[in-house]
Amino acid sequence: MSDVTAIQNLVEKRNQLKTEIGKAIVGQDAVVDQILLSIFSGGHALLVGVPGLAKTLMVNTIAQALGLHFKRIQFTPDLMPSDILGSEILDENRQFKFIKGPVFSNIILADEINRTPPKTQAALLEAMQERAVTIAGVNHKLDLPYFVLATQNPIEQEGTYPLPEAQLDRFMFAIKLEYPTFEEEVQVVKSTTNDQKPEINALFTAQEIIDFQQLIRRIPVADNVIEYAVSLVNKTRPGGTMADAYVKNYLDWGAGPRASQNLILAAKAHAAFQGKFSPDRENVQAVAEGILRHRIIKNYKADAEGITEEMIIQKLL
Repeated sequence: MSDVTAIQNLVEKRNQLKTEIGKAIVGQDAVVDQILLSIFSGGHALLVGVPGLAKTLMVNTIAQALGLHFKRIQFTPDLMPSDILGSEILDENRQFKFIKGPVFSNIILADEINRTPPKTQAALLEAMQERAVTIAGVNHKLDLPYFVLATQNPIEQEGTYPLPEAQLDRFMFAIKLEYPTFEEEVQVVKSTTNDQKPEINALFTAQEIIDFQQLIRRIPVADNVIEYAVSLVNKTRPGGTMADAYVKNYLDWGAGPRASQNLILAAKAHAAFQGKFSPDRENVQAVAEGILRHRIIKNYKADAEGITEEMIIQKLL
């Protein structure tokens, strides 16, 4: 199959996928779109939203529609690295045997990741970055495709361990989950308080998703689009030459080079989903908010004046 045919096939499959997900998830189109962009770009996503907005149901539904294995890990203050990675036990033959933990799956929902201590957060970091884990000196490869969706509750900060910036940077997207509209909430209540359970059909195999991830990486990008993405990231750095007075006034730190890489990868996926064979500046702008919002650090002045990360990003576009 040529790459042109493969992109047309991807557009068709993605539309079917959205329809399938829509059987269980009402609204939240932008959130589902960004999660799919993350998966097909080979990245991870951080979902920030208050409890009860169907985060677990959403990830479970997407996993079923993609035909992938899904596991949910509830992060708690007493969770140890071995609880998520697995551990070695002595079997009946007095031989050490490795029992895999829940991290060995295709899609992981890391629920309330900021509730667990840094030691356990770091254990997940290797899995996210290397697609492998090391137990007792032995390196275990994870099944591909591998995608981590971590959730954070923005309203409860007592007894939490905020993710360090180095780990936040590993997430391709930070996705804000908002409350549903009145009409959407009516639809949610109708569909969840009856005895009908929608059946979600698997539309992909793991190998198909890996092939689509490789296809997206092969998409050519014009130099001016890459330069636009890199300049956008450079403008967020208050100490840099490209930063304007607005950024210097309201930001302490800007985004790193990983932001530029992710902007281009996500723009490629965004273009492919629209049936385009190369991304342009509009595709970069469409994904900029989700990719930059967790990589820029505001100062106290921005907080005092009610300036949000989104407002700063929109000013730079």
